[in-house]
Amino acid sequence: MPELTLVLDQKSIAEKVAALAKQISSDYRNADLVVIGVLKGAFVFMADLIRHLNIDRMTVDFIRLASYGDKDHSNGHIDLLKDAETDLKGKDLLIVEDILDTGLTLAFLRDHLKSRQPRSVKACVLIDKCERRQVDIKADYVCHKVKEGFLVGYGLDYGEAYRNLPGIYHLNFNA
Repeated sequence: MPELTLVLDQKSIAEKVAALAKQISSDYRNADLVVIGVLKGAFVFMADLIRHLNIDRMTVDFIRLASYGDKDHSNGHIDLLKDAETDLKGKDLLIVEDILDTGLTLAFLRDHLKSRQPRSVKACVLIDKCERRQVDIKADYVCHKVKEGFLVGYGLDYGEAYRNLPGIYHLNFNA
């Protein structure tokens, strides 16, 4: 049985999400914003984030990609399982992702969404983890940075398990 080590507790996450939402609200106060959540991992983070946003013209959509499956590492191939349904042309897009790890998924997603002719595309991530970064890509908004480790909780999973944990934990496979 893997061991869980707390990285970020529920209160700390809530404070970071609220602060990030305040910044995003300021940056997009006059925008026609489409917040695009990446399923499944970002749904908890996105729900908390959008409840804190103070933006008049905001819509929500989802996209679903796959690259991990039930493994603890990306297979390097990105599959588009569900595309955004909103007309994105001329709109400001904010991608909400659970974790920026290798960068392959976010790079793929930015390129894909740019082909839909939005006004702008920015990314907001819960966790920025540079340990395995393979492409030079950065998120515009980051809740928390970690150096390494496999993380679960608050929407992050391992083989669909652990999403329901209220905090973020390092999953130690060697325990």
